[in-house]
Amino acid sequence: MSVAGKNLKYLRKLRGWTQEEFAAKLHIKRSLLGAYEEERAEPRIEVLESVGEIFKLTLDELLLTELGETKGNYVAKRRAQKLAAGSNEITFVPVKAAAGYLAGYSDPEYIDELNTFTLPMLSPGTYRAFEIVGDSMLPTPSGSIIIGEMTGNIEDVKSNQTYIIVSRTDGIVYKRVMKTGKSRGKLTLVSDNTAYQPYTVNTSDIIEIWKANMVISKVNVQPRWDVNQLANVVSSLQDQVATLKNKIN
Repeated sequence: MSVAGKNLKYLRKLRGWTQEEFAAKLHIKRSLLGAYEEERAEPRIEVLESVGEIFKLTLDELLLTELGETKGNYVAKRRAQKLAAGSNEITFVPVKAAAGYLAGYSDPEYIDELNTFTLPMLSPGTYRAFEIVGDSMLPTPSGSIIIGEMTGNIEDVKSNQTYIIVSRTDGIVYKRVMKTGKSRGKLTLVSDNTAYQPYTVNTSDIIEIWKANMVISKVNVQPRWDVNQLANVVSSLQDQVATLKNKIN
């Protein structure tokens, strides 16, 4: 297998892309990408240039350096490039990457290959952005990006605040957290949309917790709530808090 073919396969797998997904990004057929990876054809220069743009690599690196054998140097280079771009870089986890994130959240190589962006108004900290889908947290619409700040300890979680919860049982969810003294070892997760029932998750199953800091939504998305619906949400939350207080007492 040629060095270029090996590098295409290594970089594709590093991002967790299928051949179909990678081929689409390169504007070529999946079968042609397969031929490159299997050394049945040599990648065209314009294809390698596209790969270089995506991964910030030169043609010499793609043609002469086997990245899979020097992945430490490659990942270190990518990390240095990101650090040079500015502070408070926010790693973005889109819906398509959610499944892979559960397996790779602690792998620096995996995290370094996710796209990043910055926001100047954030104070120093460790941030991550997650794309959410569904209507369980309306009026926050489906497709919104939740920017969360790393919460180092479950004891630091505050009741009635919204968090991104990453757990082995439920994957990545965006919920309002309720804590009660009687439910040690568990957190109650509440949806802002009262059509969804609260449920509990064991703290031992939680991998990460990110406190919601900002919400980014598309400007053309219109909330599907009226004043009466919002009033019902507030009333329902008040009832839930009152019930939890009664249980504590």
